[in-house]
Amino acid sequence: MLLDQYIRVVQEQLDYILETQRGKITEIAGKIAESIAAGGIMHVFGSGHSHMIAEDVFHRAGGLACVNAMLEPSLMELNIGRATLLERLPGYAEVLLTGYDLRPGEVIVVVSNSGINAVPIEVALACKQRGLYVVALTNMDHSMKTTSRHESGMKLHEVADIVLDNCGVYGDAVLSYDDGGQKMGATSTIGGIALIQALTVAIVEVLQTSGYKPPVLISANRDGGDGHNQKLIDRYRSRIRYL
Repeated sequence: MLLDQYIRVVQEQLDYILETQRGKITEIAGKIAESIAAGGIMHVFGSGHSHMIAEDVFHRAGGLACVNAMLEPSLMELNIGRATLLERLPGYAEVLLTGYDLRPGEVIVVVSNSGINAVPIEVALACKQRGLYVVALTNMDHSMKTTSRHESGMKLHEVADIVLDNCGVYGDAVLSYDDGGQKMGATSTIGGIALIQALTVAIVEVLQTSGYKPPVLISANRDGGDGHNQKLIDRYRSRIRYL
């Protein structure tokens, strides 16, 4: 059954992520932990379906309160068709970045499965110019087989300081279901969320080991959750855009 095949493929993808990306996750976690301990925050940007990776580590139980998810409605799948066009629009990234407090020495994770569109590439370039350490979270198999849409000809993985590979496949969908070669079963979101959550866990471990109390949120649906979380929200309110 396709159901069984898909679960097996996802399990293999996660195993391969652990095998191939573990060292990079540890390295990036150290950078982010150092920034957090110095009063910084972690930024995450994604457009299209990649925005879900940013949203997944923003203001949720078990996550870090010092995460700034750069969620732009114009680039989400709320705007079918238009979001795709805007993601390819040169110069749009600089307009978006005017709404964020980005400081040298902090880390931004820029998520793009294809890694070829103008906006994520320009976000990465602009953040590097501002002195941030840029992490690309992308699909290397897909990116290496496609042409950049950025005027420089570069792709996201080529402008970042370090790259995390979601270990997905070209075209994202992984299972053939007819004789015409059509495929279904996405891999990018599962791989991306596994990576960003693993990175969060690794950051907390580094902070804890170094003696810095990690600013971890708890479920608002447990006793004392609202009070615990509000203190952390107030602590980072001046740096994170909540609305």
